[in-house]
Amino acid sequence: MALALGILDQSPITAGTQPREAVMQTLALAREAERLGYHRYWLAEHHAMRGLADPAPEVLLARLTAETSSMRIGTGGVLLPHYSSFKVAEQFRMLEALAPGRIDLGIGRAPGGSPRVSLALESRDVRAFANQVRDVVGHLDRTLAPDHPFAKLTAMPAGETLPEVWLLGSSDYGAALAAELGLPFAFAHFISGDTEAVTRTYRRHFRPSARLREPYVILCVAALAAPTHEEAETLAATIDLWRLRIRRGIDQPVPSLDEARAYRYSADERDEVVHNRRRLALGTPGAVRAQIEALVHAHEADEAMLLTIAPDYAARLRSYALLADAFALAPAAALSEA
Repeated sequence: MALALGILDQSPITAGTQPREAVMQTLALAREAERLGYHRYWLAEHHAMRGLADPAPEVLLARLTAETSSMRIGTGGVLLPHYSSFKVAEQFRMLEALAPGRIDLGIGRAPGGSPRVSLALESRDVRAFANQVRDVVGHLDRTLAPDHPFAKLTAMPAGETLPEVWLLGSSDYGAALAAELGLPFAFAHFISGDTEAVTRTYRRHFRPSARLREPYVILCVAALAAPTHEEAETLAATIDLWRLRIRRGIDQPVPSLDEARAYRYSADERDEVVHNRRRLALGTPGAVRAQIEALVHAHEADEAMLLTIAPDYAARLRSYALLADAFALAPAAALSEA
């Protein structure tokens, strides 16, 4: 059975461009992703960051319901500590009404920004996260306990179909909670690297639920493909510098290729770049496919999701197109004719 592939889009703002351009590129990329045969398209949430343009994936997702017609679309994810569980449930009931059977509610607990961001958003204590997730599912499924203070509320607009609820994570905490609640789990390999124990923990402790009878894993991998290995290495200079700056709290747009190639790394910084490369599938389309398939096998994943940061939109789109071809994805037009 062919491996289903999805895309995680962080709406990156590249050097010399405006945030609105990044948002428009997300819309364009979603249309192309559906045409190329990608199975899912998720939007990430980040706040007050000069390099990432989407602080409200649920808003942009509403637009995607009209921009696409067949692939699943969703969030990767809604950062729940910032919000009311009931509000999130109603937002996604509305999205489900706009695109029945296509909406994914991916939920995370990371702040998506600085501590000041959490303060500005009046966020809840992250220790309440597990109960927040239970409440979101309870509101969507009408399964809140009778003594729950909001049990008599109906998340609107009610309907016959439900969004899929996913738990996102980069550690064993998210894996354990997804297993306990019987939810599918999306593991952020692009953050944590090769940590097979996390997904194995999820599978080992999974408890069947009304939503899911068997464990199910998406592995989200940073990937960049180019026609030649040499070109891929050249383009990766942008990712190398971008990741280095993020780790050091330097808030800037994604660097241009010229800026990245001109940067002079210290010995310690070069060591960090080498370490970070362990979280990147890089090279020709065939080589990247082999790396992704090896990671999927090691993590016992059911699907893969690709996150690509590149010096410009053209290189990013080309990478996704090359990998769609390498994995022999079925284009949307071919599926509609079948």
